Parts: sequence; C-alpha cells; structure tokens
Amino acid sequence: MSLGLLVKRDAAYANAPASQTYLVRTAPSYFGDYYRFQIDRQIYPAFARLGEALRGERAEFYRLMDDPDEAWSFSRGQHAGSLGPAAVLARALDFGGRRRLLDVAGGSGAFSITLCARYPDLRATIIDFPGVRTAAETFTRDAGLADRIAFVSGNALTTTWPDRQDVVLLSYLLSAVSADDIEPLLARAREALAPGGMLVLHDFLVEDEGGGPPTAALWLVNALLIDPDVARLSPRLLETRARAQGFEDIRHVEVIPGITRALTAVRPA
Repeated sequence: MSLGLLVKRDAAYANAPASQTYLVRTAPSYFGDYYRFQIDRQIYPAFARLGEALRGERAEFYRLMDDPDEAWSFSRGQHAGSLGPAAVLARALDFGGRRRLLDVAGGSGAFSITLCARYPDLRATIIDFPGVRTAAETFTRDAGLADRIAFVSGNALTTTWPDRQDVVLLSYLLSAVSADDIEPLLARAREALAPGGMLVLHDFLVEDEGGGPPTAALWLVNALLIDPDVARLSPRLLETRARAQGFEDIRHVEVIPGITRALTAVRPA
C-alpha cells in the first residue's frame, strides 16, 4: 500500500486504479512486462555496479543480446515500455506524406509498428542487433505489418544505413552510446535522409542546466552504468549537435512528462 499499488476497502484489499489499468495482464493498457522482463531482470541488477561505473569502468550490457533468452526478455520488456511513448509521438508529430522510415536501434519495433499503423502509406526499416530480430519480426507479424516493416541486422554505428529516407528515428539510442558517438550518428542520419527529410531524436533529457527532472536524470544514471562516457543529454545539447550537422527547423516536443522529449529537425532541401 505504501507504493499506492493497493487500496483497502473495509477488510479487503484491491488493486489501485493505476494497478488495475497497467499491471493486470488482461488489461488493454498492460505495462507489467516492462517491469518483469527488463527492469527487474536486467536494469535494476545493473545498479549493483554503480561504483564501478562512476570509476569509469565500462559494462558489457549489450552482450545480453547475444543470449537468445535474454534478448527476448529485453525486447519483450522494451516493447511494453515503448508502445505508450510511440503512441504519443505518433499523435504529436505529423508523418503525413512520409513513406520511408528508418528506425535506428528500433529494437522490438514498437515505434515502427505504431507509426505504420497510424500512417498507412508508411513503410519502415529497423536496424538493430541480430539477437532482437526474432522478437521484432514476431511483434510486427502479430501486428499484421510484416509486409511493411523490414529488419536489418547490425550495429547502428557500423552497419550501412539505407538512403533516401523520409524519416530517421533515433529513440533511446543516444543515451546508450558514448558522447563521442553522437555526432557520427547524426551525420549518418543526415546522409540517410532525402532532402527535406525529418530527423526525430527521442530520449531521456534533463534541463539544459542539469537540475532535473529527477526521473530523467535517474535514467541517465542508468545509461552511465552501461557506458561511463554517455552524454548528459539535454535539449540544448541535441539542438547544438543537430545544427552542427546542417539540420534546420528544429522543434522540441515533450513525450513522457518529466522523463523523455523529442527533437525534430529537417535536412535542407
């Protein structure tokens, strides 16, 4: 009860409204797999090595993707955690008239599935580690979108990206790489986009001064556990890096209040 997950009614206990909505498996908005398969099994245990991370020792977190069972658990949890933000992004941004989406490090395909479902003319390509391919193809098939969403196995930093894209999406990627990798990734995005194409960066962002919000800051601490050289992501940092790569018409959108934001930018025609 101290967490607010249960309520007491006379002598009985019941689910609180939020628990009933998000933590009951039969509920349409069920979110529990995110906590069961990713937070509990993988992310929370990683905090045991916070001291090592603060000393600059790098973890091999993404080696989990080499294990089919762990890759499935990670992807299943991430899928549950990403469907909500993907729905918000699909409503907040206008993808009308866009036909080719490149979802870099798109994992389970939650964003590609949500965007393709909302925009019938859109087709997507996901780039991610080979270990998550089975999960991505399972989710896209279950969504009835296997004919519109393709998967390319590889590392986003080294694999060749398809070109002439109308949209390049980097969701939760920049918080998973070294600060030195941000500019090369943005340069790759620019080269992959057709003139007039749109870049979308969605991630955990703190305020420009670094004072919060607390939940976004905690997620960036989690990123530190994976890569001690991760950047302190903020709207100003991403905007500065995007402009350095020649992007224009930069806009900011809040996605998960107090946790994630999106930046959109356009490659000049």
